[in-house]
Amino acid sequence: MSALPLLAEDELPPLLSARDVTVTYGNRVGCRDVSFDLWPGEVLGIVGESGSGKTSLLGALSARLAPASGQVLYRLRDGTTEDVYALSEPMRRLLLRTDWGVVHQNPRDGLRLGVSAGANVGEKLMAIGARNYAAIRCQATEWLDKVEIPTDRIDDPPSSFSGGMQQRLQIARNLVTKPRLVFMDEPTGGLDVSVQARLLDLIRGLVADLGLAAVIVTHDLAVARLLAHRLMVMRGGVVVETGLTDQVLDDPQHPYTQLLVASILQV
Repeated sequence: MSALPLLAEDELPPLLSARDVTVTYGNRVGCRDVSFDLWPGEVLGIVGESGSGKTSLLGALSARLAPASGQVLYRLRDGTTEDVYALSEPMRRLLLRTDWGVVHQNPRDGLRLGVSAGANVGEKLMAIGARNYAAIRCQATEWLDKVEIPTDRIDDPPSSFSGGMQQRLQIARNLVTKPRLVFMDEPTGGLDVSVQARLLDLIRGLVADLGLAAVIVTHDLAVARLLAHRLMVMRGGVVVETGLTDQVLDDPQHPYTQLLVASILQV
């Protein structure tokens, strides 16, 4: 199955750029000298085995893990491009509430389990200024329906939901504010195969319909092929291969990428 149709690019600068991003943990390198550009409507997949550096890179890109060196550049809504880590902390928090969404591998990390499903979605709207209760509840209901959660469960706590439903609720919570950029860390990890398939179809449709840019970290090459326009393959903290998704997976050039692809074919 082919990846999402790529939206037409305009003449504006990239939405997100990494410039020689390096993340360290003491003497250990998480990722080193990573650079790329991401345009509106484009989905970038970052793949590699555990310990390859992909999660460290995602943390740096999403303003949750300050890099040791390098820059993460983002084009704001006013057209200016700023270094994310040169912005004030309140401004970075504002980006995470409005322009950005972060979908965690474990949905419990991205949900408030002590409040209802509707409140999980509604409080994101309140964070950007919504105050009309009826309108907030209406939008929350619409989004539960979009992510295939029965709307009569709007007042139920997420703790009563299955893992797949919790992940869909986390997606609704992130997308209700119409962000321009979404970061996803293993969004189908830990779910049954049948649940994964439904969730992938949902993500694929929402990203295309909303024209989102996205960075998706995954170890699953089938997920990458379905969702990503371009791939970056990481090993040992460095990017070893990058290119269009079908090109990388159908004709891998680096021995490590060839090994990854071969391991899938042998399953």
